[in-house]
Amino acid sequence: SNRVVVDWKGQPRGGDLRPRIVIHDADGNPIMLANGQEARYLLSLDSVLSVENGQDVHAGDILARIPREGGKNRDITGGLPRVAELFEARKPKDFAIICDIAGRIEFGKDYKNKRRVLIVPEGEGAEPVEYLIPKTKRIAVQEGDFVERGDLLIDGNPVPHDILRVLGIEKLAEYLVNEIQEVYRLQGVKINDKHIETIARQMLQKVEITEAGDSTFLIGEQVDKQEFELENAKLLAEKLKPAKADPVLLGITKASLQTKSFISAASFQETTRVLTEAAINGKVDYLRGLKENVIMGRLIPAGTGLEYYRRARIAGEDIVDTVEQEPENPMDALSVFDDDAKSLFAGGLDDDEPSPMGDVE
Repeated sequence: SNRVVVDWKGQPRGGDLRPRIVIHDADGNPIMLANGQEARYLLSLDSVLSVENGQDVHAGDILARIPREGGKNRDITGGLPRVAELFEARKPKDFAIICDIAGRIEFGKDYKNKRRVLIVPEGEGAEPVEYLIPKTKRIAVQEGDFVERGDLLIDGNPVPHDILRVLGIEKLAEYLVNEIQEVYRLQGVKINDKHIETIARQMLQKVEITEAGDSTFLIGEQVDKQEFELENAKLLAEKLKPAKADPVLLGITKASLQTKSFISAASFQETTRVLTEAAINGKVDYLRGLKENVIMGRLIPAGTGLEYYRRARIAGEDIVDTVEQEPENPMDALSVFDDDAKSLFAGGLDDDEPSPMGDVE
């Protein structure tokens, strides 16, 4: 028969109990690990013991097992909800907790239904970070372990927003690509990473202002990343204080509705609301993206549709001597555009072309 750890809180005077396995030497003294801590292993609820009291154990022996769910659907229909969860940037049902800082694990006094875990940084003067973890969750670390920033404290899928906040944009993009590829890889479907990376880039197109500086932005306002960088470049050129911002992760539905092109947004969802808001604000769509140009029946600003190539002339034998010298910077050929437009795909409307909204005052 197997011995299983039951809910000790329901036992009389069980509030101070902490189920664990301690390894002793031949003299009955606790064995010390390399980090100076006792060789003791805390047991979570429903753990199945694999050893008996007083049994001799060796390095690598299994002390206890934790039951896991089995028989989950592993076909593509079972994996697609996971893909939708990632692309919509939703919080997973059984999400993992990741470490905000690097440090050593300590267990504090437990609460009624929560287990108190502290991460104590090694630097002097740094404050420890406290986590309250439900007792039904399995903790993936032991007391005295050293954890790095971003390590998982409990099992599960981490929240994408937490990865962005703790580890940054590159680690988040790497996580999204790996998780989505894992679903399709099980079915033998090969997808180039660049397609998923393109979607991830659109999900990270916004930033949230944390310090306004000398800009016109408001704290907490979400603005387009390109608009933010252009505004900061102007402020630095004028020797003014630039704004500061943190990246924001949006789901693909919300990101599509918050694009700068109202034609692109209106063709996706909530057409009436998008067009009404655009009319009230007097917005002008400069057709700098792909989707809005397709809708309007224009060449997309990509490849030969770029303004630079549309203005290029092929020199024949009769005009070899009259062809203009190619500019050093291809963007210099776009004299009809301001600096803002040149940085945005080098496409869109010319100054002498009428805007889709007409003249807006």
